[in-house]
Amino acid sequence: EWPLRPGRMGKIIKPGKVVLVLNGRNAGRKAVIIKNQDDGTGDRPYGHALVVGISRYPKRVTKAMGKKKQNKRGKIKPFVKVYNANHLMPTRYQLDLSVDKDVFNKNTIKDPSQKRKALSIVKTNLEDKYKSGKSRWFFQKLRI
Repeated sequence: EWPLRPGRMGKIIKPGKVVLVLNGRNAGRKAVIIKNQDDGTGDRPYGHALVVGISRYPKRVTKAMGKKKQNKRGKIKPFVKVYNANHLMPTRYQLDLSVDKDVFNKNTIKDPSQKRKALSIVKTNLEDKYKSGKSRWFFQKLRI
């Protein structure tokens, strides 16, 4: 008879949270939630989230390498996609990506030219984050 509190649990999937993608082409990749929709919408009647993730991780860099080689190996290939919340596994990590909400919404991602523009913006953002040396875990391949 201890007090049980009925109600909803706290939100786990929220903007800035690092998640692992479980299904599809980017399965096993890390991503960050930009915008989430817990209750679903008319066209997607299930919980889903717009995520930005890393499709190709940066390669290992050593001191012996020259600047040009280091820059080439530090490149990142991003992806932007709307995922079903069931296909995302939240982690304990947060990553604050400063992205423009006008560029990143479900409608702009559908249009190929705007998606390319969004991807280039994200690419520079992620590479700057990587070069700053913070959140090292996010920029490494998931290993089991």
